[in-house]
Parts: sequence; structure tokens; C-alpha cells
Amino acid sequence: MGKQASQYDKIFKENIEAVIPSLMQNVLGITAVEAEELPDDIQHTKERKPDVLKKITDSHGNTYVLQIEFQVADEPKMVYRMAEYYVMLQRKYEIPVEQYVIYLGAAKPQMPTQLDGSWMKFKFRLISFAELDYHIFLKSVRPEEVVLGVLANFKEDSPERALAQIIQRIEETANGDFPLKKYFKQLRVLAQLRNLENNLKDIAMDSISKFVSVEKDAAYLVGLDKGKEIFVIYLLKAGSLTVEQIADIAGVSAEFVKNVQQKQSKDK
Repeated sequence: MGKQASQYDKIFKENIEAVIPSLMQNVLGITAVEAEELPDDIQHTKERKPDVLKKITDSHGNTYVLQIEFQVADEPKMVYRMAEYYVMLQRKYEIPVEQYVIYLGAAKPQMPTQLDGSWMKFKFRLISFAELDYHIFLKSVRPEEVVLGVLANFKEDSPERALAQIIQRIEETANGDFPLKKYFKQLRVLAQLRNLENNLKDIAMDSISKFVSVEKDAAYLVGLDKGKEIFVIYLLKAGSLTVEQIADIAGVSAEFVKNVQQKQSKDK
């Protein structure tokens, strides 16, 4: 989980500034008329780095520190960490503090959200990403946000239909080949949180003709060993590509393609 968690963390750090305005509006119910970035290190007796830290003035005229944490693990001691944040932020800025933990796991989180001691009472808001409607993210014009739809609730849609729509929307919103590859890779990583790798593999193969600029990423989605052979077979069945073109698309040698081709002929 350590290596995977760092992958998820990297994706959110890359996309955070693009997705925060919409998350505030559509998920947290905050309409910000002014937002000021705050230093993300809070140093007093120890140093903490919140995922999101902003000074917000909302449409009702309220001004406060907004802290958001994205959590992959269902951390039973999260409440103590959030309480530490609260005290340090309140001490540093001396204005109200609003805190949210957005849980990215698939199951319903069990982490406690409040402390109820004799001399201290504290609680934070916990939002489960898996309960959010994925159509919220499909409506976005930002691919950084669209890709997060894979972590949301597909409602009545099958995983295949939902993934196909997410992929299509990424293609529509990504500006150029390089961003398209980037968000396709992010989608692959995030799909692991929902055990959707095989569904995504099938969608990627079925939609390959629409993703000419991300051929090698599609090959990666179906695996690096057996997946390459499967991918070559798929392209051979298309019937419109030369051996050299298939080799280039799949990232293999022409000899590899010919061997697969011969094997397929023998199996018929």
C-alpha cells in the first residue's frame, strides 16, 4: 500500500489546484468569492503539511481557514491528527477553521470523526468519495477533475459504461497528446483503488481506434508481457494495419508481430 499510496498522492498533488474550486462548490457546498493560498507548513512543536490549505471568504461573507485532507487508508487515529491541525491553525491565524477529510477508499469509512473528552470536544467532517455521483465529474471541462470520476459512485451505470464515458470525456477535455497520455495513466492508477483494472483494460482495447495518440499507454493497460500479445492479436484482427504499423503501435518488434501472426494461423 505504501508505494500505491504515494502514486495516489502524486496524482492529487498534480491535479489539486485544478479540481479544488469545483470540489468546494459541488462537494463541500462552499461558494468562494475570494480564496487566498496559505503556507502549507504549520510549524510549532512539530511540522504538518495539509493537502489543501486556503483562506476563504464565501458568498455569505464568512472568512475562515479551509483545510482538506485526502485519505486513502481508513485511519482510526485520523481524528487526533485533525485535532492537532485544528489547534495549530487556530493559533496561527486566529480565525475560524473548517476541516474536511475526503476518503478515497471504496468501503464505508469507519474512522472516528470526533473526540468527546471531559475538557475537550472536537469533530471534523468526513466525506466518502465513493458516495459521490460520478456525473458531477463528467460535467467538468477539466480532465484533472474528470479522471476522479472513477472513484465516485457509478449509480445505475455498469463499470464498463461509466469507464467508457470517463475515457470519452478525458479525450474531449485533454488538450493534446501529452496531456491525454498523462490522464490516461492517472486513470489506470486510480482504477486500482476500485479494482477496475480489468474493466479498464477491456474498454481501452474496445476503444483503441479512438485513441491513436495513446497506443503505448493502452498497451500498458493490458500488461507488459501477455498483454502485449493480446494487444497485437487485437490489432491483427482489425485487418487494416501492416506488420510494421502494429509493431510501432504496440511497442514491439516486427518479428514479435510475425510470431504472433504465425501462432494465430496455426491455432485456426
